[in-house]
Amino acid sequence: MRVVIIYKRATDYGREVEEWTHELRARDTAGMVQEVDPETRDGESMARAYEIMQYPTIMALDDQGRVLSSWTGLPLPRLDEVSYYLTA
Repeated sequence: MRVVIIYKRATDYGREVEEWTHELRARDTAGMVQEVDPETRDGESMARAYEIMQYPTIMALDDQGRVLSSWTGLPLPRLDEVSYYLTA
């Protein structure tokens, strides 16, 4: 499983997401946290594929790319809610 965090860095929430992501990465021993910028070609493609309309969006994906859980907007979810998917 992996966790994907899709957000725009140069926004009023960017710093908050970066700090939250840093804390999540500290719990991620397998390197399964991925940050995606929706303003890049790959990020735009991913946002379209998963029909993401609001940022930040955090998705827990299984090995086939299916969404197990997702969180959109602020406030950000508790780290425990998301880190569960990194250890499951």
